[in-house]
This record gives sequence, structure tokens and C-alpha cells, in this order.
Amino acid sequence: MTVNPGNAIAAEQVFESSHSIYNEVGTHAPGPDGALPITAEMLLTQPSGNLFGLSQDAGMGWEPARLLDPEFLILSTHGGMRAHDGTPIALGFHTGHWEVGLLVAEAARELRSRRAIPFAGACTDPCDGRTQGTDGMLDSLPYRNDAAMVLRRLMRSLPTRKGVIGVATCDKGLPAMMMALASSGELPSVLVPGGVTLLPESGEDAGKVQSIGARYAQGQITLEYAAEIGCRTCATPGGGCQFLGTAATSQVVAEALGLSLPHTALAPSGQAIWLDAAARSARAILRMAQLGLGTGDVITDAAIRNAMVLHAAFGGSTNLLLHVPAIAHAAGLRRPSAADWAAVNREVPRLVDALPNGPNNFATVQVFLAGGVPEVMLHLRLAGLLDCQVRTVTGETLEENLNWWEQSERRRALKQRLRTLDDVDANDVILSPDRARERGLTSTICFPTGNLAPEGAVIKSTAIDPSLIDANNIYRHAGPARVFVTETAAIAAIKRGEIGPGDVLVLICGGPAGAGMQEIYQITAALKSLAYCKQVAVLTDARFSGVSTGACIGHISPEALAGGPIGRMRDGDKIEIVIDRNLLRGAVDLIGEGEERFSPQQGAVRLAARSPREDLAPHPALPDDTRLWAALVQASGGVWGGCVYDADAIIAQLAPGKNAEPTRGSPT
Repeated sequence: MTVNPGNAIAAEQVFESSHSIYNEVGTHAPGPDGALPITAEMLLTQPSGNLFGLSQDAGMGWEPARLLDPEFLILSTHGGMRAHDGTPIALGFHTGHWEVGLLVAEAARELRSRRAIPFAGACTDPCDGRTQGTDGMLDSLPYRNDAAMVLRRLMRSLPTRKGVIGVATCDKGLPAMMMALASSGELPSVLVPGGVTLLPESGEDAGKVQSIGARYAQGQITLEYAAEIGCRTCATPGGGCQFLGTAATSQVVAEALGLSLPHTALAPSGQAIWLDAAARSARAILRMAQLGLGTGDVITDAAIRNAMVLHAAFGGSTNLLLHVPAIAHAAGLRRPSAADWAAVNREVPRLVDALPNGPNNFATVQVFLAGGVPEVMLHLRLAGLLDCQVRTVTGETLEENLNWWEQSERRRALKQRLRTLDDVDANDVILSPDRARERGLTSTICFPTGNLAPEGAVIKSTAIDPSLIDANNIYRHAGPARVFVTETAAIAAIKRGEIGPGDVLVLICGGPAGAGMQEIYQITAALKSLAYCKQVAVLTDARFSGVSTGACIGHISPEALAGGPIGRMRDGDKIEIVIDRNLLRGAVDLIGEGEERFSPQQGAVRLAARSPREDLAPHPALPDDTRLWAALVQASGGVWGGCVYDADAIIAQLAPGKNAEPTRGSPT
């Protein structure tokens, strides 16, 4: 591949430098003024690393007399490089981490002003939107575990820290940051959410715009429209997407855990109210240290359940079924199971009307102005669905936080601001349970099983088109399977118009072993562009973006490459899907071959008698890094265990091979 930047670069331009810089090279410098504030006892008892750290701090310019102030680490997912005026020097991977350096600086200034020493480090993160449909998606979910490990190693690499502030925004970086902070135990930590980007004054949100290719292929839009609308969809340079996808849901979960300050999730990036959250979070971690309050006092089993309750009330992304168990595991707590999620969703109504779930599809910044997480919590507290005695990073209980919010000027002023800016009533964005029921909002997720998903699957049942739901609140679909073993083949078929009304698009080999459990929003976005999109269902062993809508069933287990019956499906097989949105139960079954029809039980027998498809194979570009990840998470509880690394489980499974003969070429 040849890159032509416009002007040819000669070899001399690579080898040679300006001669003037040679005479500027030096070998000695005077060093900082002053002296380290050390004592004889410190010299006798402190590790050499602690003492040398003071030398490093002085060398970086910190005032020597203040080198014994308490040290706090600020970790972020910052990416890219901005000039002081905000113009790009080098781009980040996405808007979500482009501005978080401003939050780091604001928190650091506040710490310094209160006689603490801020340290800052970063582990940047990829963008699931940028990698949709590319080989980059094969690294997306595995990145989360790797980043959490790096962040934890960075935390431990400052052994003199008194606490950690995490700053993160998006789909994988924010869950990784929460996993890292959750391991802090007795040390305090606070999470500062990176906020959201604003809607364009005229245009499309960042979810809808990702279907411009499919819409153009269908003749629905012009090239000129695609170019213009694509240019302005990210209306401001920072923040996560405008819809309640994985990034926004993760921010909600951080606040629901008590790990973030009240009403900081979903703040508009770059604005004063967003920066203010960083300064207050710095005060909060200092207060936690003064009170002796650790992260382990905040992230408890009760806090994990509160997070699950808020997930259900918001109608959050199904990807949090992977991330919340991982956070619990990192905190040393029991990982919630599919049965736990199902129980919560049967009990908790959806109360938030936001993109992409509808019905009115308010943007995340509008949810923030309507009151965000604490406003939803007021309704849940009244319904007795929250444990309000949990401690939070304010130093107070959730009960005390909500009492403050209910009477706050912030609450009143921002609701009025929403009315003034957009003529939107906050009570239409965040609804009471009765009003939500009247508007047709239903519980968020369901876990269907069946002969094609014997170990389970998941569907965001609240996102199924209401016109497809019968009088008993049940969705039923039966249609022929269109089976694909690669996302590339599936998207090509959609663009060629080969997926028709009533079809069931089946994408296999997308699970952990096949493609790193890739996210397939490209597929669901393309289908949504079809006039008959609501009449097409999707089954996959991969996962979906939080912005996906429709009858999309993912996480089908076992995956095709682990011997799952979904890997025995053939084109034309008759598939039946039943989702009961009242009982939150469902089934996904093979019920026919050709013109023949049979029961789900007979379908299970037919599937067992079939051989796996001959074309089953991992993605041809699957990296070794991801193959290793898939093996480790399978040993650690798999998809339903949160795709974590369980060191004890992995070591136990490796132990029988310790005494085996070494393979050729291995050390003896």
C-alpha cells in the first residue's frame, strides 16, 4: 500500500537535520533549587523507590517543600493531542476521549490547591463505531481486560498513592476503568464520567449516521446528503455518542454503583457543568481519604444490584451484562447471573425515554437535563426498588444523596433549562412508573433459551417494534433462516437486497472463539434502513451495540465454534422466535426443514443428529491475542461470567499439565 501525502519526501529529508541544533546539545544542568524534605528516619526505613520518587518529582518541577503532600493518581483514557485552543495536533480514536484531558487537568488543579500532589497517567481506548465491520472489531471486547490489567498495574506502580481518580467515557475504556478502580479495596477511588456529545442542530445522531452506506446502496439517500450529514453528526468535539448505548449506559452504571458523584453521568462534554464535576470529584476523594472510606465500602453486593436496577430502568445496553459481572469480579464479589438479571428486569420498569428505545427518542444530554440518574432513582426509591443505605463516594449514603438532589437548585434549574432550550417537559423524558406504563415502555431485557440456545441468549425486548407485539404483549416470528459465517457476507447480502421480509438472518462464528465476540451494529443499522426492517429478525453468537433495535437475539450459547447447535443451521431452516415481554421469557427454536414442521423437542433431536457446518471457522484475521483471550475467558466462566480472567480458575485448569512432557523447543 502506497501513501502519497502530496509531496514526495526525499531520503535527505529523513536523514538530515538543521545544523543549528547540533550546537544546542548539552550534557549537564543545574537541577532544581531547594532540598528534599527527608528525615534521617526516612533514609533508614524507606524503600529506595520512595526516596528516588521524590527526586523524580522535584526533577519534574514540583515544589520541593511540598513533596510530602499526599499523592493521588488520576488515570484516564485520554487520546489524541489538542493545542491550547482546542485545534487538533493529532487526532484521537474518537470524540469520547478527545477532551477528557481537560477533566484530568481540572481535577489536578483542585488537588494541588488543596495541598495534594496529583499524578496523571493514561491508557487510551479504541472506538467500536470506528471498527464496525473491520478487523479492528476482533480486538474490541478483549481490549477491555487488557486495559483493566494495564490500569491496575499503573495504580500499583505508584505505591505511595492515597487514592485514584478515573476519567473515562466510552464502550470499553469506561468498563475497564471501573474494573480497575473496583480492585482498590481499602483505598478510595472516584470515577469521573467523560460525558456526551451534543446533537447537531440539523442532522442525524451518531447511531443513525452509521447506516449511510446501507441507505445509499438502497437508493434512499444521495452521495451529497451522506457527505454533509456525516460531517456534522458529532456536533461537538468531545463526549460519548448521543444515544443510550454502551458508553452512556456505562456512565449510568458508574453513578448507580456510587462510584461517581450524583448527576455526573451524561453531562455535556466541554461545558462548565462538565468541568465542575472533575473539581468536585477531586474534593470527594480527599473527603473519602479523610473519612477512611475505601472503594470496597462503596462497591458492595448491594451496590451491584442497584446498578442492575438502574440498567433496567434506563433500558440500557445489553453489553453491560458482560461488564457489570466483570466489575463485581474485580471487586471480589459474586458475579450476577442471567437469572439475577432476569429477576431484576421482571421487577423494575423502564422509566427513561431515550435513543434508541423510544418512543420519543430523547438524546442523552436531554436525559441529563431532565435529571439523569438521581431523578430516576427518586422514582425507584419511592417504589422500594433501591438499597438506599449503601455508601457512595460523596462520603454519604445514597439516601442522603437523594435527599439533597430532591431539594436542589441544580435539579430545578436544569429541568427549566431543558424546557427553555428544547421545549421538552422533563417528565416526558424520565417518567413515573404509571406514566411509563401508559406510554408503552416495557421491561428492558429477556433471556430466551430453546433448541438453538440451550445455554441462553439475550434480547433487548423493549426495543422490538411495538406494532409486532400482540394483545398479550408477546412477540412471535417464524421464518426461514439465512445463515452467514462472516459479517462481511451478511452485510453484502443486505446491501444487495437479498434479505427479505420474514427472514431470520443468522450470523455465526461471531462468538469469543470465532471473532472475539464481535459487535455487529453494522448489520442491525443496515437492516434498519430497509422498509421492511421490523419484519426481519437476527440471531447471532456475537453481540450487539447498545444502539441496536429490533428483534435481535445475541450472546447465543454455546457459540457455533464451541459445538453449539446454532452451528448446525442451514439456509431455509424454519425458525420460531417467541418473546413474552410480560414474563420476560422466550424461546428460539428450529421447528421445520423445508415444508416439514415439527415441535421444538423434535427440532432438538434433528439438530443433535446433524454434523456441524463444514464452513465453520474462526475469522481469518483473528489475532493470536484474541485467541488467547477467548481461551482464558472460557476457563473463567465464559460469556455469562462476564468474559473475565479468573486467575484461580485458569491456574487450576493449567495445573494438570504442569508435569506433562515439554513440547519440542520449550525449555526443560
